[in-house]
Amino acid sequence: MSKILILNGSPRLNGNTARLIDAFKHGAEQKGHAVTVFNLQKMNIHPCLGCLGGGKNPNRPCVQDDDMIQIYPAYEEADIIVLASPMYYWSVSAQLKIAFDRLFAVAEKNAGYSNPQKGCIMLMAAEGDSKDNFEPVEHYYHALLRHLNWNNLGEIYVGGVLAVGDIKGHPALENARELGMSI
Repeated sequence: MSKILILNGSPRLNGNTARLIDAFKHGAEQKGHAVTVFNLQKMNIHPCLGCLGGGKNPNRPCVQDDDMIQIYPAYEEADIIVLASPMYYWSVSAQLKIAFDRLFAVAEKNAGYSNPQKGCIMLMAAEGDSKDNFEPVEHYYHALLRHLNWNNLGEIYVGGVLAVGDIKGHPALENARELGMSI
């Protein structure tokens, strides 16, 4: 059994990204994995200060006092991190980027700022559905994993889903469920 942490970067808590998360989570839980979801839109998370002051207190990796304190223990215990976001201007949402940047405080606990080893999954919904629509996100995601030395366990990109509910009946939902079950 793996511990899976899902960081939901969507501001729409019942939107298309949430449906992808639900499908993935259902599959992962069917397989016996423990899944924790953080809806970042509902959390008070400040941007990284770049202060390099983190990592000194093992119980509170970052010097900032905000809701990241809830995420840090789940992140450190997780075997797999799921980055879930709608595409915003050919990138991840600000909510996801801010929270992910703040995970650097955990790396600051280690000499050389080494990150804990994780498996990672990307789930993304977007309006655009052209052949190259997701290329900037795929490039970012693969570069991120390469630099963190994390394992890519899967990616699901769904285009053509702008309005809430557009994803209903989309084959990507079954793909997400199957990805959850495949871990």
